[in-house]
Amino acid sequence: MSSSVQDLIPQLNIETTFGALFIGINIAAILFGLNNVQALIYFQTHRGTGMTFYKLAIIWLWILDALHLTFIVHCVYYYLVIKYANLNVFTEIVWSFKLQIVFEVFIIYGIHLLYVYHIWLFSQGRSRILPIAVAIITTLTSAVGIVLIWAIYQCHVFSDLLKIEWFTFITLGTITFADVVIASSLCYLLTTSRTGFSGTDSLITKLMVYVISTGCLTSVFSMAAMITCAVMPTNFIFLAVEVLLVKLYVNSYLALLNARYYGQVSADTNNYYSSHNRHEVYRPELHIRALEGGELRAPRRDVFKHPDDEAVDRSRYVKRPIAAITDTVEMNSFSPV
Repeated sequence: MSSSVQDLIPQLNIETTFGALFIGINIAAILFGLNNVQALIYFQTHRGTGMTFYKLAIIWLWILDALHLTFIVHCVYYYLVIKYANLNVFTEIVWSFKLQIVFEVFIIYGIHLLYVYHIWLFSQGRSRILPIAVAIITTLTSAVGIVLIWAIYQCHVFSDLLKIEWFTFITLGTITFADVVIASSLCYLLTTSRTGFSGTDSLITKLMVYVISTGCLTSVFSMAAMITCAVMPTNFIFLAVEVLLVKLYVNSYLALLNARYYGQVSADTNNYYSSHNRHEVYRPELHIRALEGGELRAPRRDVFKHPDDEAVDRSRYVKRPIAAITDTVEMNSFSPV
């Protein structure tokens, strides 16, 4: 038995190493399923738009996310099944372990760039200083991730990971910093987009809460991975947290693309119940006032659309439920000739 294996045996704890990673993979598989649901919702609600940039981005993210899960599953399967009870293997780093870290970096910084693209769109008609500054910060932080990939491929046994843990701290720290910058920029742009109309301002408030909550969630997981790596560098609990971090990034971005759809479903449900609860008395002045309010608010709501939503809006009003049309006819029957 080699000396490296003899040094490893007293420190090896399957529960906190591959056991923790196994639990992280199970939770990551559940999150991957949720990501699939999010992607399916987007494609279902944008069926008539053709192949757009956002659809290509979702396909690209789904492929990277699926490959990342495949590599991390192979890593655990290799050590616990293929090389079961072979202690000499536990000191070596399998190729899939290194490759899944590469995909982690690509996914996280790729999503950061997609957020930068959203900031660029939101800043139309304003100064471009903010999106350019965020793009520069994101590019610099991605360079740190590339350095981490280079350092990982210099390691051949798990004990070598202790020598590059500072690269891990710096990478997770820059990811957290980028999250804060992106969330702050989106909140600033949304705050300055307030129109004074209650409906639009309410939507802006909901979007701000969503941006802050998702940014805090990913930042908390980044900090948790950094803390567990510093406190427990000899186990794989921090790797399990990193696996979940990647899935949360994908899910948060897909949820952002579907945020307008969820808002429409909520609004349609509220309107449906309110139309059945109010008295069926036709009041022309209220009808005209509502139309005028809708015409005034429509241009402001366009700031929250992306190009894929135009075809969705056209099909949405054509495929209105029959019950709603029936209610309109009954309401109009009370109007004077």
